[in-house]
Amino acid sequence: MSKIKRSLRRRSPSIRSDEAVDYKNTSLLRRFVSEQGRILSRRMNRLTSKQQRSVAIAIKRARILALLPFSNNEN
Repeated sequence: MSKIKRSLRRRSPSIRSDEAVDYKNTSLLRRFVSEQGRILSRRMNRLTSKQQRSVAIAIKRARILALLPFSNNEN
């Protein structure tokens, strides 16, 4: 058997179907921002490209309205 066996355990989706991706939902958006304040990549978030785009747009809107910080400069 030359092929490497991958894990058969299914990952839980990071966005549930009842959660709305919206700039006002800061508790959801904080899960997709790193400690430095960067938007995490699609692979780390386990999102589809459509979901990643909507999350990125919502995070950027929340930053402009001061609901989320642009960066985390706590030393």
